[in-house]
Amino acid sequence: MSKEWDARADQWRAWARGPDLEVYRWYRDHFFDRIVPAPGRATLEIGCGEGRVARDLVARGHAVTAVDVSPALVAAAADADPASRYLTAAAEALPFEAGAFDLAVAYNSLMDVDDMPAAVREAARVLEPGGRLAVCVTHPLENAGRFAADEDGAPFVIEGSYLGTRRFEVVAERDGLSMEFGGRAYDLETYFSALEAAGFVVERLVEPAPSSPRETRWNRVPMFLMLRCRLPA
Repeated sequence: MSKEWDARADQWRAWARGPDLEVYRWYRDHFFDRIVPAPGRATLEIGCGEGRVARDLVARGHAVTAVDVSPALVAAAADADPASRYLTAAAEALPFEAGAFDLAVAYNSLMDVDDMPAAVREAARVLEPGGRLAVCVTHPLENAGRFAADEDGAPFVIEGSYLGTRRFEVVAERDGLSMEFGGRAYDLETYFSALEAAGFVVERLVEPAPSSPRETRWNRVPMFLMLRCRLPA
């Protein structure tokens, strides 16, 4: 999906770095406080985009190497954080030796790869025994339906099927900016089957509510699913 994200690179950089525009700010404390373990030997971010998660990892003491399939986004991330290592690479074919890292982070990137189970297997390969994988994905329920209206009490409606894998395309707009999101939606069984097949055990599962008072609808239906997984020691 590199061509899609290269085409959206400027759009995404403006959206992700805009003041209080992106929902990342409403959920990231849950991820870093409840999912991501303390800094260890070496942390890999898979699908870094313009680098916001990598920069937050560095701020928390992690030694970060990050990859993304989009050269334009890798360049933007490296410009903002020249002290870390950023490489252009696909999640399904990571250019690292087995056991090179003790932590891998995939924040909202497993929905964007061409082969999600292969990306999970590669994460397992480059982790040392006992290594951990910290994941955030769009919650399978959020991808399956929508609120019928903007009001707080509006029902959440699933018109098609929650089960299976399907393509999604969404255009979001805020304060004069717009962003096209596209990827693949999976049900819980598909995610957990990929993790199990790669040898991971799930240590923690979080379905966080947003910190923003503007989005109270998402106190009733989870927008994101966060997982901390571990390989056997």
